[in-house]
Amino acid sequence: MTGTGSPSPEFRPHRCGIVPPYLLQRLAQLDDPRFAAATEAARHSLLQDTPVREHRALLGEAVKPPVRAAAGRVPGTPHRTISDAARLTRLPGRRVRTEGQPALTDVAANEAYDGLGQTQALFWTVFGRDSINGVGLPLDATVHYGRQYDNAFWDGERMVFGDGDGQVFTRFTVSLSVIAHELTHGVTEFTAALAYEGQSGALNESVSDVFGCLVEQHTRGQNVTEASWLVGEGLFTDQVQGLALRSLRAPGTAYDDDVLGEDPQPDHMSGFIVTDDDNGGVHLNSGIPNRAFYLVAEALGGYAWERAGRIWFDTLTGGLLRRHTDFVSFAEATLTCAADRYGSDSAEWAGVQSAWNRVGVETAAGGNIAA
Repeated sequence: MTGTGSPSPEFRPHRCGIVPPYLLQRLAQLDDPRFAAATEAARHSLLQDTPVREHRALLGEAVKPPVRAAAGRVPGTPHRTISDAARLTRLPGRRVRTEGQPALTDVAANEAYDGLGQTQALFWTVFGRDSINGVGLPLDATVHYGRQYDNAFWDGERMVFGDGDGQVFTRFTVSLSVIAHELTHGVTEFTAALAYEGQSGALNESVSDVFGCLVEQHTRGQNVTEASWLVGEGLFTDQVQGLALRSLRAPGTAYDDDVLGEDPQPDHMSGFIVTDDDNGGVHLNSGIPNRAFYLVAEALGGYAWERAGRIWFDTLTGGLLRRHTDFVSFAEATLTCAADRYGSDSAEWAGVQSAWNRVGVETAAGGNIAA
């Protein structure tokens, strides 16, 4: 059943922020007058984000949001609305641009508008998925959220972007992979509904990283070797020694800075991090499935969205995943989807199997021959 109303009362939306809490906590604890603005901004950002994260961790079984279509629209065309929060934290803010209207002088509003459309373009033209919910859900976003807010998030209904503190982080609309990452959290909510904790939460984050990269690559026409495989490239100011928030090609190498520290992501199960922080390390251990996807894409070559991306999309939307799916179950689901689409004797299936083996995830299909 479809409708045009708001999500049902049973559906409880939540924030999935692009900046992991451990980065903000590190900034908040700084005692360095050179980064006073960043320290204050991180403290305010954590105060806004922490209660939501704690609430999310306590949620029981998820109820998927109802499917909602936009009336009178052509399938596959975006229906975008951009609002301006004017540095307040009340949503949605003042509407400043809707579908088909010309660009504004506000760079952040234009970047959000374009990013929503580019994300829609990948999911529709490559995978045949009409917006986040599959039937044309309007794409809404708010820019200039909060004062020096150091994050961007999907709250179950819209994208929300902060402007950054200007010392460590710049505006969060600057990176297309960030916009696509957050919108993919919405796709996950409407499909697999992966629990945002532990290994399922790391998979939730990884899926968003994967499709964030694919949207950026699709928009730029980049093949596997041309792409940066970075999430959040451009978010850091020139004062930070780092390229991005995360790297799929080489987890653990995205930044190495005397203020932020070293990127802590593992790229193999031997480095799996057991922690109660960050909802059980969802932004940390996502490096392992991220690396697996990159290895599949590298093995297959060409454009990553064509075969590797198709296998991951089939896995996310094919009904094989459960709310608390772990890495092994997810890996086996990707093998099933590779076999269903390309055959169990195909290069695609072999590439998927090899990738999971190389990151130390043992599957029933072939054991673990981790390099």
